Amino acid sequence: MILVINALEDADHRAAIAERIAMLEWRDGRETAGSVARQVKRNEQAAMNSPAGRALQDELSQLVSDNIVVKAAAQPRRFSPVIISRTGVGGKYGAHVDNALMGRGAQRLRTDLSFTLFLTPPGEYEGGELVIHAAGMTQELKGEAGNLVLYPSGSIHEVKPVTKGTRIVCIGWIESTVADPAQREMLFDLENLRTALRQQLPAQSAELLTLDKTIANLLRMWARS
Repeated sequence: MILVINALEDADHRAAIAERIAMLEWRDGRETAGSVARQVKRNEQAAMNSPAGRALQDELSQLVSDNIVVKAAAQPRRFSPVIISRTGVGGKYGAHVDNALMGRGAQRLRTDLSFTLFLTPPGEYEGGELVIHAAGMTQELKGEAGNLVLYPSGSIHEVKPVTKGTRIVCIGWIESTVADPAQREMLFDLENLRTALRQQLPAQSAELLTLDKTIANLLRMWARS
């Protein structure tokens, strides 16, 4: 399941974030890549260890984790620290698969889902499309600023070369309480159905109570805390 979510709608908020990003220091993105991905990664990543970097990291992490669509689709257990990536002319990230496990010790997590939050308007750069290769199909995405793309970490994906301008995105990974993607999709469908029915039926209707029970019991069967 690949979703595009409008996660940062306010233009003034986006502009304020862009100003703060411009003040950060940058380093070679290959420093945080795995041995295979390092060979095809050509971008920069913001240094998040300054007070300004940590504050921005916390703000963006909170924005993603609080999003109701992300919560319904991902059934998140844990989020990785977010990374801000900058790709200029000639930069790219060739076809790769994200590491199955990231972090160390108590911070170690299984990567079930990846996300890319686009921060640069698509008209400000050329190329730089996120390409996701799924079974039997390939999807290219170049989101509007504020759009978040949520997709399976196990898929082969890449970022096409940027040929003009600069592409800035926020990326991260999610470990879900429900590891099976088909089960997550069923729960997401049921959550969407529940949201729709709440607009039409009383909260204590038999239909909504049955749906509440079904969702809760499926989570009891599938979720791993």
